[in-house]
Amino acid sequence: MPIVAGIDIGNATTEVALARVDKGSVEFLASSIAYTTGIKGTLQNITGVRRALSLALEKAGWSREDFKKVDLVCLNKAAPVIGDVAMETITETIITESTMIGHNPSTPGGVGVGVGETISIFDLDKVERDHPVVVVIPGSVSFEEAAKMINDAFSKGIDVRGAICQSDDGVLIANRLNKVIPIVDEVKAIDRVPLGMQCCVEVAPPGRSVELLSNPYDIATIFGLSADETRQIVPVAKALIGNRSAVVIRTPLGEVKERRIPAGELYIVGPTGRRSINIDEGAKAIMEMVESSWPIQDIFGQPGTNVGGMMERVRKTMSELTSLPLGEIHIKDLLAVDTMVPQRVVGGLAEEFAMENGVALAVMVEAQELPMQRLASAIESEIGVKAEIGGVEAEMAIMGALTTPGTSTPLAVLDLGAGSTDASLMRPNGQVELIHLAGAGNMVNTIIASELGLDDMELVENIKMHPLCKVESVFHVRLEDGTVRFFDKPLAPELFGRVALIISEDFLSPILLDASIEKIRDVRRKAKREVFVTNATRALKRVAPAQNIRLIDFVVLVGGSALDFEIPNMITEELSKYSVVAGRGNIRGTLGPRNAVATGLVLSTVGRKIL
Repeated sequence: MPIVAGIDIGNATTEVALARVDKGSVEFLASSIAYTTGIKGTLQNITGVRRALSLALEKAGWSREDFKKVDLVCLNKAAPVIGDVAMETITETIITESTMIGHNPSTPGGVGVGVGETISIFDLDKVERDHPVVVVIPGSVSFEEAAKMINDAFSKGIDVRGAICQSDDGVLIANRLNKVIPIVDEVKAIDRVPLGMQCCVEVAPPGRSVELLSNPYDIATIFGLSADETRQIVPVAKALIGNRSAVVIRTPLGEVKERRIPAGELYIVGPTGRRSINIDEGAKAIMEMVESSWPIQDIFGQPGTNVGGMMERVRKTMSELTSLPLGEIHIKDLLAVDTMVPQRVVGGLAEEFAMENGVALAVMVEAQELPMQRLASAIESEIGVKAEIGGVEAEMAIMGALTTPGTSTPLAVLDLGAGSTDASLMRPNGQVELIHLAGAGNMVNTIIASELGLDDMELVENIKMHPLCKVESVFHVRLEDGTVRFFDKPLAPELFGRVALIISEDFLSPILLDASIEKIRDVRRKAKREVFVTNATRALKRVAPAQNIRLIDFVVLVGGSALDFEIPNMITEELSKYSVVAGRGNIRGTLGPRNAVATGLVLSTVGRKIL
C-alpha cells in the first residue's frame, strides 16, 4: 500500500499528514508541524517542508531521513500570499521649549500639588523667606544630602513646595523630610529643566492619577492663561492623563501645537474605477470604501507617504521572492482598525509618550500559482520523492474539516492563520466558494504591541495567547475574571504584586509593564475582536449564498489562531446571531483545529492511482 504525505504550507507553519492509502481506504500514521521557512509558495519553503516531513516519519517509527518510505508528496494548491501590517499616525503632539515633564516613575515621593519657581538645590540659601520654590536636584546629589538641604531650608522659613530629581530617590527623600511635598523623580534630562520659571508639581495618592495637571482649565488657573493659551495647552493635559505624577513648567518661549501628519491616501481600484480615501478619515471610512469597491482589483498608496511606501514594499518583496514582475502582483484586500499609537513627546524631559490616534493596516497580496509548481519540482529534487500539486487549498480544508465529528454540508471553513483569514464554503452539490482576507494573528500582535508600547514581540505573543492574573500574595493570585486561585507552594518573590501571565498550570510569567490587568486584558480582547470577529463575518458574507450568513449551517474554525483560548468563543458568540453552528474544529476527531488541509490532501488521493 502506497504511503502519501499531505503537506500544507501555510503563512506561519507547515503541517504534514502521513498515511497509508488503499483504493478505498486510508490509514493515518502520523501528523507533524514545523515553522514555515520563507514566504508561502516560494523556494525558501523547502527547509520547513523537509523538517516537518522528518518529524512525521519519526513519529511513524521510521528514520527522520528515510524519505524513500514515502511514495507521494501532495502539496496544497494556492497562490502565494503575503501580508504586511503598518501603523499610521493621524495626529502627533509636539511640545517644545521644555514645557512639560509627565511620566509614571515607579516610586514618586510625597503627595499633593506644589506651585513655585524652579530653583537649583544649590541656590536654596539665596531664596527669600516665604517665596514659593520647586527644587531641582541633579543626580550628583545623594538623597541624604538633598533631604538635609531641604530640611535646612524649611527651618529658615523658605517655602519649598515641591521637588524634581534626576535619580530614583523620590521616596527616600520624602521619608526624610519634615514636611510632605510632592517629588517627581527619574527625570533623566534634569539639565534641561529651565530655572527661574513658574512650575507646578503634582503627585497623586496611591491608586489615583493626577487631576489638576490633566485638566486644561486647572492648568489655566495655576498659570493664569488666556483662552488662546488654554487652547494650546490641551495636548499637554492630554499627554498627562492617567499619570500618577507630573510637572508642567511655563516658559516664556514655550510653544505647544498639535499638527496633522500626512499619513497619505489609499487608492482602491474596483469595478467602478479608482477611488481614494485619506488614512486620517479613520478605519470605519476606509473599510466602507473597501466593501463598496469589492471585488478589489488592486490597492495603491500615495507616493511619498508612509502608506505608499508600505504598499510598494509588499509588492517588491513578493516580486523578489517569486521572480514575477511587479505588474503581476496585486493587493487584493485591506483591513483597517482604529487604534492608539504611542508618540514620543518632543521637548519632554523624561522620555514622555502621548497616545495618539492611529490606524492599523493589514494588506494581502495574491500572485499567480506558477511558483507552486516550481516548489513541487524543487522538493522532488531535494528529497527524491514524487511531488505534485494537489487540490485547491479551500477544497482540501473542507475535506479535512468534514472529519470533525458532527459536521455536514453546507459547511464553511474559517482558516485563522497568522497573515490572513481564509474562508471556504462547500454547498450540497459540491461547489466550493473561497476568499482570502488580510488581517489575522500578526495584526493582533501589532495592535497589542502598539497600544501597550512594547518592543518585545515574544512577550506580545504571550500576552495574546495566555490569560492574566494579579499576584496578591505568595500563596494566591486573582485571575482576570475575578476568581482567586491558591497555591500549595510559595510563588517566586519577583512575582509579588505584579500582573503575570498564566503560561501553564504551574508556571507564571511576570509582565514588566506599568499597566493594570484590566488595561492589558481590554487591549488584548479589543484587538482580537477588531481583527478576527470582523474578518470572520466579512469572509463568510463573501462566500455565503446571496451574501447571507444565515444560509450556512455549519462553520468550522481551523488554523493556528483557532487554538487561542478566547478567539473561537468570540466568533461562536458572534455567529450565533445568525443561527449558525460554529466552533473549533477537531480534525479526524483527535487533532483539534490543526492539520485540516494536510488531511484533505491525503483524502483527495483515495481511489486514484498513485504509483
